[in-house]
Amino acid sequence: MTNSTQGKFITVEGIEGVGKSTNIEFIRNILEAADKQVVITREPGGTPVGEEVRNLLLDNRNSAMSNDTELLLMFAARAEHLAHVIRPALDEGKYVLCDRFTDATYAYQGGGRDIPFGRIAILEEWVQDGLKPDLTLLLDLPVATGMQRAGQRSQADRFEQEQQAFFMRVRNTYLSLADRETERIRIVDASESLEDVQARIRDELELFLKKGSRTHE
Repeated sequence: MTNSTQGKFITVEGIEGVGKSTNIEFIRNILEAADKQVVITREPGGTPVGEEVRNLLLDNRNSAMSNDTELLLMFAARAEHLAHVIRPALDEGKYVLCDRFTDATYAYQGGGRDIPFGRIAILEEWVQDGLKPDLTLLLDLPVATGMQRAGQRSQADRFEQEQQAFFMRVRNTYLSLADRETERIRIVDASESLEDVQARIRDELELFLKKGSRTHE
């Protein structure tokens, strides 16, 4: 189920290089223009404990970390995030805008690391107790383009150093998730110009806000 509070939970997903940071600010502006209180956060991270976990996960010195450890750390950070940021904000009627959430776990740890989805689902139910995003914007881009864009930024972290085949599995998993949840997960072609990408995002948000306003009439 999605959350049943007045607040709404929106996530932005995609492989490296799709432009999440730029477009999250754009989304924030649209929501605030619609008189919504917005909390921006990210995963892994979002809390002091979560940010420490993020550092562990991204640190290249931890390249030998086991896949199970990686998965459990993701959900440990998520449990903290839900308890101290996401659920309290939703309970206050705010819009939570999060850079990645559990779809990323299915994509990166499930698709990328080949961890069975059933094991991820057990942790998802335990930690989230049925809470899912109300809307997910999946910024989609060919892997080669994403890697080229990401390579122009700072030094690659532990995930960004993975090979192209890893990101192909991640992208394919994202697209498979979107095929299964067409109402919640909306695909945005991030290979288009920024103007076109943001026009599509605006259309998706305006439709989402209209649906939300009807449910509260």
